[in-house]
Amino acid sequence: MDQPIVLVVVGITLLLFIYLFWKVIKKLLINSLVGVILILVLNLVFQVGIPLNLYVLAAVALFGLPAVGTLLILHLGGML
Repeated sequence: MDQPIVLVVVGITLLLFIYLFWKVIKKLLINSLVGVILILVLNLVFQVGIPLNLYVLAAVALFGLPAVGTLLILHLGGML
């Protein structure tokens, strides 16, 4: 008698965990995608001249828009 109740509780807990995990991952993926697109637009359209190497793309893919802003400030300051 107790086994179906335990299975329902475990199932609901698992669905809640998956929902919350997807919610966080979706925000991170969108932020990273927007960051990569923005760094490409800055370089191709506005010809800012930020070097596109593995380190820049990894930073932008991991941190998204804050990384683009930081890289832009570093580039305009002459440190990149």
